[in-house]
Amino acid sequence: MTLGLVLGFLADQTFGDPRRGHPVAGFGQLASLAEKQLHAPSRTRGAVAVVALVTSTAGLGLLERRLPTPARAVLAAATTWAVLGGRSLAREGEAISALLEGDDVAGARLRIRNLVGRDPGSLDANGIARACVESIAENSADAVVAPLFLGAVAGVPGLLGYRAINTLDAMWGHRNERYREFGWAAARLDDVANWLPARLTVALNAALVSGTTAGLGGGVQVVRVVRRDAPAHPSPNAGPVEASWAAALGVRLGGTNHYDGVDEDRGHLGDGPPVTVADIPRATQHLSRLSTAALVALVSARVLVRGRRTS
Repeated sequence: MTLGLVLGFLADQTFGDPRRGHPVAGFGQLASLAEKQLHAPSRTRGAVAVVALVTSTAGLGLLERRLPTPARAVLAAATTWAVLGGRSLAREGEAISALLEGDDVAGARLRIRNLVGRDPGSLDANGIARACVESIAENSADAVVAPLFLGAVAGVPGLLGYRAINTLDAMWGHRNERYREFGWAAARLDDVANWLPARLTVALNAALVSGTTAGLGGGVQVVRVVRRDAPAHPSPNAGPVEASWAAALGVRLGGTNHYDGVDEDRGHLGDGPPVTVADIPRATQHLSRLSTAALVALVSARVLVRGRRTS
């Protein structure tokens, strides 16, 4: 599994998401069929759908253990590649940056819809940049750190189970009339699955800042900003992650976002100046550093734990 994580990470960094036949898209279609059969304004029905889809998907990963070792490594690498989304996330950031640098604000408004659920219609160039940086920050945990963490802890079943949970949250974890009750279980399970990875992302950001000219004080500042500002964010996981990114980049994130005619105050995160277009390349570069740090930390921990078990 360790080799599979490394190879899958390298495949994601090299190729990004598979262009066709992405297994996550196939799972999404299956979830849509389940929704058609089970949807009702009921937390119980939503929970039944979530449990059935997540357990069956994670259970498929158990079949990997019956394969010979070389085949297990190949399957683990392919699964890791399919589950990770770091390179595709960076590519979206790079594309939006290029549009904004070319003064194509209309094109950037259209492209940012690939990353965020907020209404971009009234956003100016810097508003789009903030949305982009915040999405890169939040998804650094969802698309990179959390899958690597679950893969290191629980192997292929962990990878598949996590991506199923995260996909269901993206589909059903909304606070609108249709999903407020039915999607409750999906949203809460995603909160649980991401709780530790979000805190690991904070720790990695603090470590990365401590390794720069800012030194240990910079890492302490990351933790201070997270403790002070994250509670203002409505998400128990995105709040700490985005606050740690704000401190690491030296910018201010958060503010009021517009969702389907509803304004949501997400507080202010960080002490720096507001995000500008020039901060998007800095965010994509930091994502690369954070992703590599996560891989090294989790693979090292896995090797260390397995070494102690066999000694």
